[in-house]
Amino acid sequence: MGFPVESRHRRVQRLVAGIYIGIPVLLVVVVALIAVTGPAAAWIGCVVPVAMLVIGFVLRRRHRYQPRWWLPVAGVFGGLTGLMVTLFPLAVGVWWPAVLALPGLIIGIVGGLALARAADRALLVPFIPELAGTPYELVFRLRGIPLAAVLVDADSVTIQSHPVPRSEHQLRTYPLSGITGTYEFSLSGSERLKFPIAVTRAIGSAGPAVILQADGDDWVLPTNQAGTLIDVLTERRGD
Repeated sequence: MGFPVESRHRRVQRLVAGIYIGIPVLLVVVVALIAVTGPAAAWIGCVVPVAMLVIGFVLRRRHRYQPRWWLPVAGVFGGLTGLMVTLFPLAVGVWWPAVLALPGLIIGIVGGLALARAADRALLVPFIPELAGTPYELVFRLRGIPLAAVLVDADSVTIQSHPVPRSEHQLRTYPLSGITGTYEFSLSGSERLKFPIAVTRAIGSAGPAVILQADGDDWVLPTNQAGTLIDVLTERRGD
């Protein structure tokens, strides 16, 4: 990696470490501080954050170059942290934080997702051509289609309607050599987009989009990172 890419890689990996390691460590500290004020049995509560920390160490090694996993892991870890912080005080006889369980869950999820979004932005914005030569699987979220995304790896592009597709109808993969055209387009929001994969729902919204032509298929992909997606595809195709 060149210096600009190496610098960005370090910044991204610090954020990824914050998701997989930092959130569990924070929860371990909070739970320990609460447990120390209660009976010895309260220390059993440390099992959950310690388990999260172990899982985080293992998953970080697997997911460090796969941004599609950062968002769901951050949401789960953040949500569990919010719940534990508000509910664990019950173990030491403090009841009032429990009424904040739902807000704590929401704040935890939102905070975790914000950290994952920051890692995404740190990786992709602004786009530099050298990213095409990195091992990162570059992910672009589709606007108005919950959970859907475009994944670009070293030799293929995948359009999927779910982070973990459960059937062949939820994704379509094309080799980069099969792409015959990419064009930036602007949607008014009134278009009714059709997709040859199963999507839960598609909500029309105005904004940038990419027209992707591959193996006889024409896709209109609404994404706020339309220009960046085209740049990534162009670089990895070697055009």
